[in-house]
Amino acid sequence: MVRPVVVGLDGSGRSLAAADWAAGEALRRGLPLEVVQAWEGVTSPCDTKQPELNWPRCLARRMLADAADRLREGHPELAVRTRQIAGSATDVLTAVGAEAELLVLGSRAVSAVGGFLAGSVAQVLVGRVARPVVLVQAHATAADEHLPDAEGRPSVQAPYRDVVVGVDPRHPCEELLSFAFESAALRAAPLRVVHTWRLPYVRTPTVARAPRAAAAALAGSVKPWREKFPGVEVHERVLEGRPSQVLPEAARDAGLLVVGRRIRSGRPGARTGAVAHAATHRAPCPVAVVAHD
Repeated sequence: MVRPVVVGLDGSGRSLAAADWAAGEALRRGLPLEVVQAWEGVTSPCDTKQPELNWPRCLARRMLADAADRLREGHPELAVRTRQIAGSATDVLTAVGAEAELLVLGSRAVSAVGGFLAGSVAQVLVGRVARPVVLVQAHATAADEHLPDAEGRPSVQAPYRDVVVGVDPRHPCEELLSFAFESAALRAAPLRVVHTWRLPYVRTPTVARAPRAAAAALAGSVKPWREKFPGVEVHERVLEGRPSQVLPEAARDAGLLVVGRRIRSGRPGARTGAVAHAATHRAPCPVAVVAHD
């Protein structure tokens, strides 16, 4: 079964920006794009004899069709389909996200210095959906993923910016590295693999060896993926500090930040994790959250 790239659309500027990003990602992956709209109102047909009850749904459906037409016009080689599904946004997108290659959502900017605040729906979905979830800022454009051209102007023809992934070699991270390496390969972009460590409160003779040990552990985790993706330019970086603080800063000039979210079996509720929560609130670029064991 071919999994589509799925994007949630609510008509806002942030969801339209997410749809544009999702269209580009679907093209890179050679997959169809599915634009999904959740509808919680009246669900009777638009040609009912009581149009006053149904005009909001019909208007929303028209908006969905217009967005799809715009995507098809901008990406004529892309297969775009739409779905308006009855139910709450969290329930609908959780269900369709489970069958997606990745789920793309919009987030709204909160400051002039970068970063964005994930809305309540996006935060719930990041903690629920087992497939990768990508959050895209409200004013993101295709050129933002690329370096400036030779004259310093935004350009979609320039090379892609780096992909950054945060890794902790102490835990299994195959899904995380697979997504990051594939994303870098699809963009012909360099991949920066970042591992963070912290100085202990009590200094011991082993503290001086900690950076070297961390670098060796990181290299061991990355080596199989270097061999699997020999065309990807990889830079390994070991940085001191909390990952929730270091990773958003490390992605300051990146085109995509990839972080993990551990699946906590047996614990009720949606759990994003401290690192993913910080990344989705502070990183200045799209953030992919990859669930893993």
